[in-house]
Amino acid sequence: MKKKIAAAIVSLALLLTTLCSCSEKRSENDSSADGSKISVVSTIFASYDFTRQIGGDNIELTMLLKPGMESHDYDPTPKDIINIRNADLFIYVGGESDEWVNDILESNEQKPKKVISLMSCVDNVQEETVEGMETEEENSDGKAEYDEHVWTSPKNAVIITKKISEALKELDKENAPKFEKNTVDYCTRLSSLDNEFKNVVANAKRKTLIFGDRFPFRYFVDEYELKYYAAFPGCASESEPSASTVSFLIEKVREEKIPVVFTIEFSSGKVADVICESTDAKKRMFHSCHNITQEEFNDGVTYIELMNENLKNLKEALY
Repeated sequence: MKKKIAAAIVSLALLLTTLCSCSEKRSENDSSADGSKISVVSTIFASYDFTRQIGGDNIELTMLLKPGMESHDYDPTPKDIINIRNADLFIYVGGESDEWVNDILESNEQKPKKVISLMSCVDNVQEETVEGMETEEENSDGKAEYDEHVWTSPKNAVIITKKISEALKELDKENAPKFEKNTVDYCTRLSSLDNEFKNVVANAKRKTLIFGDRFPFRYFVDEYELKYYAAFPGCASESEPSASTVSFLIEKVREEKIPVVFTIEFSSGKVADVICESTDAKKRMFHSCHNITQEEFNDGVTYIELMNENLKNLKEALY
């Protein structure tokens, strides 16, 4: 992910944190200071929802990425960094998009009691460029670039949920039995979701997906042994593919008679529209669960609800 990291903002935040650490240890809405609730800060929606399912009303939970914001545009504010430092548990993705986190965790100032990186919970896969995909310049440091969207696989979601649960139980032993029960119930639902995806793929007439968009679903397609073609890798900064990329995707849809072209949340959908206009395919969304709209947030939409919608659209694409 070609993420712009605002060094000036981070430096300012570190300074403000130092000045405010004595007087602003906890926010007004956070009661963990008096022992009643533990505070949790999550950078993105998926881990926010996993934590919500486990902790319920027994935790104070904050999502840093504002609803409706494209995740690749996020930069931490001074207030965000103060919230992170004051948290009992901080959950972030890891990888290139979260390089700014290192400035917080490596400093000598106050730190969260526990930290979980989602990418550290599961085995990682590298970003790849499949046939027809628009390519990006390689990292100047020569390091491999890994797909950060580990939660898109329900099986990975189970592993991540259990990691979060263990941290919550260690931080709040009094409510640990409640957390454990919620974890078992939620992981059962995630495993059921995993089985539903397996059943759809097992009975499908095709195994190929077309994305007229970025493709943040390596963990998903690897889990269910699906093939894909897309305009860009998952963390690409570009949004305008070349004519050759669009032509390739159009021909692939025609050749394999693929009925659905996918786009992702917060996308303009223009590339998918062009492909659909040139074929008989329909445009559908496949949600990465990275973030949600303000309306969805207000309505309390969940990861499982979004993935069930993905399940329905996947069946249309493969049958």
